[in-house]
Amino acid sequence: MSIQITFPDQHQQDFEDGVTVSAIASGISNSLAKKAVAGKLDGEFIDLNLPIEHDGALEIITKDSDEGLQILWQTGAFVLAAALKELYPDIHFGQGAAIEDGFYYDTDRKDGQVSADDLETVAKKMRELIKANAALKPVLLSRAEAFEMFKNDPFKKQLVEAAGDPIKGYQLGDFVDFESGVLAPSLSVLKHFSLLSVAGAYWEGKSSNPMLQRIYGTAYFKEEDLVEDAKRRQEAKDRDHRVIGRDLDLFFVDPEVGAGLPYWMPNGATIRRTIERYIVDKEVADGYEHVYTPVLANLDLYKTSGHWDHYREDMFPPMDMGDGEMLELRPMNCPSHIQIYKHHIRSYRELPLRIAELGQMHRYEKSGALSGLQRVREMTLNDGHTFVALDQVQEEFKKILSLIMDVYKDFNINDYTFRLSYRDPANTEKYFDDDKMWNQSQTMLKAAMDEMGLDYYEAEGEAAFYGPKLDIQTKTALGNEETMSTIQLDFMLPERFDLTYVGNDGEDHRPVMIHRGIVGTMERFVSYLIEMYKGAFPTWLAPTQVELIPVNLDLHMDYVKELRQKMVAAGLRVKIDDRNEKMGYKIREAQTKKVPYTLVVGDKEMGEAGVAVRKYGEDSTTEESAKMFIESIVAEIGNYSR
Repeated sequence: MSIQITFPDQHQQDFEDGVTVSAIASGISNSLAKKAVAGKLDGEFIDLNLPIEHDGALEIITKDSDEGLQILWQTGAFVLAAALKELYPDIHFGQGAAIEDGFYYDTDRKDGQVSADDLETVAKKMRELIKANAALKPVLLSRAEAFEMFKNDPFKKQLVEAAGDPIKGYQLGDFVDFESGVLAPSLSVLKHFSLLSVAGAYWEGKSSNPMLQRIYGTAYFKEEDLVEDAKRRQEAKDRDHRVIGRDLDLFFVDPEVGAGLPYWMPNGATIRRTIERYIVDKEVADGYEHVYTPVLANLDLYKTSGHWDHYREDMFPPMDMGDGEMLELRPMNCPSHIQIYKHHIRSYRELPLRIAELGQMHRYEKSGALSGLQRVREMTLNDGHTFVALDQVQEEFKKILSLIMDVYKDFNINDYTFRLSYRDPANTEKYFDDDKMWNQSQTMLKAAMDEMGLDYYEAEGEAAFYGPKLDIQTKTALGNEETMSTIQLDFMLPERFDLTYVGNDGEDHRPVMIHRGIVGTMERFVSYLIEMYKGAFPTWLAPTQVELIPVNLDLHMDYVKELRQKMVAAGLRVKIDDRNEKMGYKIREAQTKKVPYTLVVGDKEMGEAGVAVRKYGEDSTTEESAKMFIESIVAEIGNYSR
């Protein structure tokens, strides 16, 4: 009896019933057989050596594919668990999985958790198993068999209770574990692995559950890829904004106050304040009117806006003030700006009406999701909303995008792409119900991008419920992609809040609302810049721009104070190191603090009204007149990061 296999190129071929993916790969070419790690039959992963017993569409998964790497990482998690079981027979297991850049396994031991000091011992045992290269056998367990097998492991028992019947798994010697997917055909492919770290993780991600010990690792098919991964991870550590933030005294999080609630130290506050002033000045110059609005509002405001229905899980519980008054910490600023719009009767002559704010918001985030400045519970968003007539949308969109791109230049952000997000034409019922509006607005955004000569890609189904949008995707210093800025058309909130303006015909008309964020939240943007610049901020952003070091505190301090006075008058941020320490120590410390300019002042400099200038990252110094130095640094600051 034969079966028919359809390949990705739609070529079809008959094979004997029971043929394996491995045999099919060998029949195509030896090189494919060597690269194959699994198959995908009708969209479902299948072990390389399991028989195929029915017709189907087959894709052969190879080592050089993302899916192949995921299979390798899943195999790594399995072998990690097998090694742990041999070393610590009493160990209990939670779940193990392949993740974005490796694998992990959650464990629990009554006699002491596995620590970072134990990782080399565990890795040694893994290498022994890999060298032995025993067969990985797919198995099917009944729920009864699984209960008996894991009767002494409380976490695995819970997984058995939630699983179907039978349960898929793999066996290596006496060790058996669940596997919903497939593993590599041989342990030999796992030669190039590394165990990375240990960390705490709540069982099933719930803080009310026991804390388990999570062991992280990674692996690659080629040694050079593992070496490259180690370099990337070291670079990530070197650029980690949490570490740099601590070393440069920019911010901290106090556990007595609460997670996700950062304190901005003077250095960090200076950077943030500089950005905020810059943004406000740019927006005001571009026609925005800046406002302040309350961080608390009546819950009914967010019911009208729809936030209570759609984002309730991200909002803090309402505060009952008595007499039926319920106040809510705001999750977004748009309802507040709508109230500004509604406060007066609006005329078509006022449009576009541009409102902006550095608005403080609050999000109900689980503690496990919080991270430094990147993920916080209280944040300040560079937010703006423009109210326009429909025929103004295209030009206003271009104006907003031009402003965003101009800001990017000033911060030296150059690596970004544009994504136009449309509604799904095959599933229109999930969007605001106005076909004419959708077609017209999507055409407007596309035409605006074309008029500006910008490359973009279109993503159907990525629009918000209430209108199409442009997402600007930037690359972080570590090569990850994230959305920095968004321009979002909104036809729904003007309806919900019954917004109107009086047209030139004397009749009421409905405006279109445009949400836009230029740099997102201050917290996230500062973390982005910390990692981008590795803490060595351009002069205009640096907390201390110039550090003055007198060679002799008695002889040169008066001249140094005079220099500082002139520099402060020119708008510079200047500090004097007047400690009784050695000169070399002071210079090294200024470099450690990543101060852009360190100026040493001795007899020669004082006699010539000059300074000895040492730029951050350079070993040599140059002699300049104080006047010329001040003029040059002021000009440099005026160019921002360009």
